[in-house]
Amino acid sequence: MLKQSQRWTVMSPRLFSWLLLPCCLDVLRHGLSGAEAGSVLSAAKTLVWGPGLEANIVLPARFFYIQAVDSLGKNFTTSPGENTFEVKIVSPVEQFTRIWIQVLDRQDGSFLVRYRMYATYTDLHIHILLKSKHVAKSPFILKGPVYHEGCDCPQTSGSVWEADMHCPPFFPQIDRDLSLYASIEPDRNAREIPQRFGQRQSLCHYTIKGNKVHVKTFGEHVGFRIFMDAILLSLSRKVQLPDMEFFVNLGDWPLEKRKPTDKIHPIFSWCGSNNTRDIVMPTYDLTESVLETMGRVSLDMMSVQANSGPAWPQKNATAFWRGRDSRQERLELVKLSRAHPNMIDAAFTNFFFFKHDESLYGPLVKHVSFFDFFKYKYQINIDGTVAAYRLPYLLAGDSVVLKQDSGYYEHFYNELRPWEHYIPIRADLGDLLEKIRWARDHDEEVKKIALAGQQFARNHLMGDSIFCYYYKLFQEYAKLQVTEPTVREGMELVEQPTDDLFPCSCHRTRAKDEL
Repeated sequence: MLKQSQRWTVMSPRLFSWLLLPCCLDVLRHGLSGAEAGSVLSAAKTLVWGPGLEANIVLPARFFYIQAVDSLGKNFTTSPGENTFEVKIVSPVEQFTRIWIQVLDRQDGSFLVRYRMYATYTDLHIHILLKSKHVAKSPFILKGPVYHEGCDCPQTSGSVWEADMHCPPFFPQIDRDLSLYASIEPDRNAREIPQRFGQRQSLCHYTIKGNKVHVKTFGEHVGFRIFMDAILLSLSRKVQLPDMEFFVNLGDWPLEKRKPTDKIHPIFSWCGSNNTRDIVMPTYDLTESVLETMGRVSLDMMSVQANSGPAWPQKNATAFWRGRDSRQERLELVKLSRAHPNMIDAAFTNFFFFKHDESLYGPLVKHVSFFDFFKYKYQINIDGTVAAYRLPYLLAGDSVVLKQDSGYYEHFYNELRPWEHYIPIRADLGDLLEKIRWARDHDEEVKKIALAGQQFARNHLMGDSIFCYYYKLFQEYAKLQVTEPTVREGMELVEQPTDDLFPCSCHRTRAKDEL
């Protein structure tokens, strides 16, 4: 349960390009000498920046940051109090606004403010107040229309959308994945991929044509299609997608095992591995957490930042893990924990794969809130059936991650650096005890690794980055197509959801509508 201040209201600011504030990013990366106890918080010198202050950055939950600064210009490095700042969002032309606001205290002198809009507004004014005084350049004015997540009003120019979103020019993982394909033949893939994988695997065959999403499913277990449908619909409401045709693997394990020198097929998967050639997307779990932030999920990249447990000195110096029995090494971890309870607290919350061993590795323990993981300094990240999809959230806390060496990876793993963002442990866990002992003996160094991992997550795994990744992936993939994508026989149109209560009028002229 989030304890931070939250309210329904509305407001808006002047366009404020947060990427043009290197001071703000620098402050969070390196810090200034912290404000002393008893320092006076300054409304004028406090910093405010972030994508939620720009009208053209449409996200399911918009967000921005506040860094508390004292009258001498020094950053607060501990919380000045969770109710220090008041945030109001109002529309000057609307009496009532449907906007839910949460001010999340990150306990390090900074705050993450997130808000979810349930209607579109002409303009928004964002008021940030400290004891009734405006903070920084408040009120910030968002010149509208300011579209909400459900509004189907795509930017017709992909390059304009990318510039508005401040997307990076490239993602190394996308370049690595697509480098295996000199060209992509939609007609050949449409014939061969269902024949090769469609009987034994669960797949979705998508065609995006005129920014409309069409799909045909193969296989028995296709329920996870809902996650792919959701991101495609959400992205196509924001930007005109290129015409493209592609296959998505709905299972856990990546599929394309042929060598690059053989005739390989492009398959999109949520997880990659060192011995497969699948094209990796952000996981369905991370993707849904972005789409459903302040919605039906409670664990997301923002909520973790406000629930990262006690301060570092008060954390328990034990390595912690909870989960299910989806890999042999997890059984070994629980066995290690029993042999060394003063170093490791690991237990199963569910048995499924090794039910016959429950008497050896049980009993099951009660589910622990993910936020309570961060009562412990050391978080063990160990593979499940494939990569453990909890890693983004573990990094976003302020504990250090002990990550198992693995042949599986998510879309961002290759940008992580061992000993910089996490502490590596061997795949067989043979050096886990040694690494825990080392961590206990090098507390300040370990704290720096934890903070570097946290900063990586804040910089690369937030919602705006996830949307940028998907769009860049689709854009670069589409460029490789050598025949025209086609809406194939048996495909169905994936309809955009409707909102009769709060419909939005799109001010953009759609290229297709002009014909």
